[in-house]
Amino acid sequence: MASKRLRLVMVGNGMAGVRTLEELLKIAPGLYDITVFGAEPHPNYNRILLSPVLAGEQTLDDIVLNGWEWYAQHGITLHAGCQVHTVDRARRVVHGTDAAGQAIETPYDRLILATGSDPFILPVPGRALEGVLAYRDIADTQAMIDAAARYREAVVIGGGLLGLEAASGLMQRGMQVTVVHAGGWLLDRQLDAAAGALLQRSLEQRGMRFQLEGQTEALVGDGDAADTGRVRAVRLQDGTELPAQLVVMAVGIRPRTALARQMRLHVERGIVVNDTLQTVTDPRIYAVGECAQHRGIAYGLVAPLFEQGRVLASHLAEWGIGRYQGSRLSAKLKVTGIDLFSAGNVQGGDGTEEIVVRDPAGGVYKKLVLQDGRLVGACLYGDTADGSWYFRLLREGLAVEGLREQLMFGEPPTPAGTALQPAAREAA
Repeated sequence: MASKRLRLVMVGNGMAGVRTLEELLKIAPGLYDITVFGAEPHPNYNRILLSPVLAGEQTLDDIVLNGWEWYAQHGITLHAGCQVHTVDRARRVVHGTDAAGQAIETPYDRLILATGSDPFILPVPGRALEGVLAYRDIADTQAMIDAAARYREAVVIGGGLLGLEAASGLMQRGMQVTVVHAGGWLLDRQLDAAAGALLQRSLEQRGMRFQLEGQTEALVGDGDAADTGRVRAVRLQDGTELPAQLVVMAVGIRPRTALARQMRLHVERGIVVNDTLQTVTDPRIYAVGECAQHRGIAYGLVAPLFEQGRVLASHLAEWGIGRYQGSRLSAKLKVTGIDLFSAGNVQGGDGTEEIVVRDPAGGVYKKLVLQDGRLVGACLYGDTADGSWYFRLLREGLAVEGLREQLMFGEPPTPAGTALQPAAREAA
């Protein structure tokens, strides 16, 4: 008689959680009965491709990663459009409510929290007006597409990666778009001032407008009172009013932790996990993705979330060999026709040296930051062909002193037996 399979329940149906299941099914396909609760009424889709959907370059069907048939094929019970409101840790039962209001109860032996993140909404007057949106999911994207078909003027608050992708997509839908950014240059977390200026010039040539160092004071509605009806303008602290019938806030995300707090798990910025992605409160419960906080960091980019998923899958498969030790981050902008790559410390600072190549006429800028014989930062604009090589040097801590003269010109051919070596480090 076959032994009874363990029950694995996952709250969340996004990229990090489902990638964990994919990895688990590769190495231990028959170990668990799997149940997934997803708040959205969709199967798993590629959230990072929402920008091409907004721009009209892809459709929603194009970005589905795992269709309904995938869940059925692997015997996974999916409760789509279902909100989990309580988890009884003593009895090990997940309680949810589906779109029809029906209660759903599912017991677990192992539980994964993959609840993702919430967009940060500026606490300014008028934030509840019609036409004020965040940019996180399919529903937000569809609302922006619908607004672009009816209205002409939009303001995007936030000049980071997501904000610029939203602004570009809305422009391609025919809207006149102004980006309000609190920083002194665009992508000020990923680029230095010189690369930020090149990016701004390129986007301005396409018709995008900018208010840098702009502080939003209020959103103004078209109703009888200023904060009623549909948004009609964004008012900045200097008194400037920018007309807008659509306002998109792209000013950051916060780990979605309300359920974890209700469960009395240890939560700081995110759900605190150890190197095996187990919550530090309850070893039967794991957290993965944007909701998790590992060694003080909650990651918002997809690459580290997939790295977490591989480690978590190995432990759920009872291999127990993987350890997640954190991730190096890189960034690319998903705007057609703009090549940009950034990784590590691009600002430089004490103890660092910089190698810089500028070709303003050609729209090319490259900056490499070195410290103690290693590459610690790379900022590329206009020519990103060597980005993956620089990222490998940075991630693996390889010594580059011998490559100094040709480092800016990309990866040299490697004769047999001359592979790069990790930089020597002082003993702790």
